Amino acid sequence: MLKELCLLNGTSGDEKVVRDFIIENIKDYCTYTVDPLGSVIAFKKGKRKPSKSVSINAHLDEVGFIITHITDEGYLRFTCVGGIDPRVCIDRRVKINGISGVIADKAYHLLSDDERTKCPSFDKLLIDVGASSKADVEKLILPGDFAYFDTDYLEFGDGFIKSKALDDRIGCMLMIELIQSELEYDTTFCFNVQEEVGLRGSKCTSYAVQSDIALVLEATTAADLDGVSGGDRVCALGDGPVVSFMDGRTVYDKELYRLAMKTGEDFAIPVQTKTAVAGGNDAGAIQTSGAGCRVLAVSLPARYIHSGASVVKQDDIENTRKILKELLPKLYD
Repeated sequence: MLKELCLLNGTSGDEKVVRDFIIENIKDYCTYTVDPLGSVIAFKKGKRKPSKSVSINAHLDEVGFIITHITDEGYLRFTCVGGIDPRVCIDRRVKINGISGVIADKAYHLLSDDERTKCPSFDKLLIDVGASSKADVEKLILPGDFAYFDTDYLEFGDGFIKSKALDDRIGCMLMIELIQSELEYDTTFCFNVQEEVGLRGSKCTSYAVQSDIALVLEATTAADLDGVSGGDRVCALGDGPVVSFMDGRTVYDKELYRLAMKTGEDFAIPVQTKTAVAGGNDAGAIQTSGAGCRVLAVSLPARYIHSGASVVKQDDIENTRKILKELLPKLYD
C-alpha cells in the first residue's frame, strides 16, 4: 500500500487522486465525509465509547511545483508548493499532466565563477518538456498546473525505502490500516489536505471534530549522515519512531509525550525523540483550534525529506505499528 500511495501525485490543492485512493480503501470499514477544502473525516466505531474523544491525523498532500509562466521558446517557469530546496531539483525528472520534463539550469561550463558557488533560486530554473514553442506547450500545459517529482519507489540495502511523498503517505497508510482493523474505542480519523502550505486542512477538520486529544502521524527530518554527530543528527533511521517534545509550531503535551516514551520502554519498542526544535506539522493548527486540544506526534525518521528521494527504514514503520497498538488504548483513559 505504501508504494501505491507514494506513487500517486497530490500536492497541496491537488489531492483528489490520493483522496480517492484513501476513500476506496476505508469506505467499507467506517463512515466518512469530505469537507469543503477536501479533507476526509472518517469515524470508526470501536467496541466501546471512550470518555475522551481522540482523533488521529495525517496529511494527504506532498511538496511539488506549480507552473507560473510559459516562455516563447516553450520552457516552463515554476515555483515550489511547500518547502523545497532548489538544490534537490536541478536535473530532476518531473511530470506535468502526464507529460515528462526535466528541471533545467545553465550547463556547468557556462556558469560564471559567482554562479558556481551559489544555488540558483526557482526563478532562475526552467522545466524543459521538449517543446519548441509556447503554442506547443499550451496545448497540454497551462499556468496553474502542478508538476511532480517523477521518481521510482525503491527498496534497497538493509531494509531501506526510497520514494517521493513518504511525507506523509506513511501516516496515511498507518491510518488506513487502523481503520481496517478492529478498534477498542470509537475513533475519528482526519486525512488532511494542504499541510505543506500552512496546515490549512487540519485547521478546518480540527474545528469540525473538536477532539480532546489529537495524535498526528508524520514523517520528520533525520540528519544521521556521515560526519554528523550528537544532537545535530536530530533523529536516526533504525532507532524507532520519533516522539517530539517541541518543534517549530508546537509545544507538545508533556504528559502525552512521557506516556509515549514510557510505553516504548515498557514494551521494549525502540522509540526516540527529536533533538532539534525545527519544522512543524498539523499539530500546530490542531492544538490551538476551538477551545484547544492536547496533541502528540509520532513520526517516522526520514532522510532527504521534501525531495524526490526521501529515505525511511522498514523497521521504523514496523515499530511505529507496535507503539500505536500499545499506546492508543492509553489515550482514551
